[in-house]
Amino acid sequence: MQEGKEKNIEELFSDAKDYLEKRVEYVRLKMVAKVSQIFADIVTNLTVIIFFIMAFILGSITLALFLSDLMGSFTRGFGVVSLLYLFLAIIVFLTKDKYIEKGIVNFTIRKYFNKYAEEDEDEKV
Repeated sequence: MQEGKEKNIEELFSDAKDYLEKRVEYVRLKMVAKVSQIFADIVTNLTVIIFFIMAFILGSITLALFLSDLMGSFTRGFGVVSLLYLFLAIIVFLTKDKYIEKGIVNFTIRKYFNKYAEEDEDEKV
């Protein structure tokens, strides 16, 4: 009778050990998947940002050259574009605390929570 209990306790410990090993492996694989997903998201967002910056710079040069042609002077054309960006920088600086930062924070949080909520729903199905 005592031997049967010891065998059952040994089997129980063995099953518990197997369960814990599988659970640790599951958590590890889930973390690898999350990290991979975050890395892919960062890479794609950086790529999009780089292309937007390139388009912005080339568009600025094009605008400056166009205005230079209209005004008959490179100095005036590039000066107008510089003043335009200075004006925009002042507006952003004055409104950043009240509008811009809050909007960016809310957008970022909403984006990531929606993305992970969809993933959790996919896992449940």
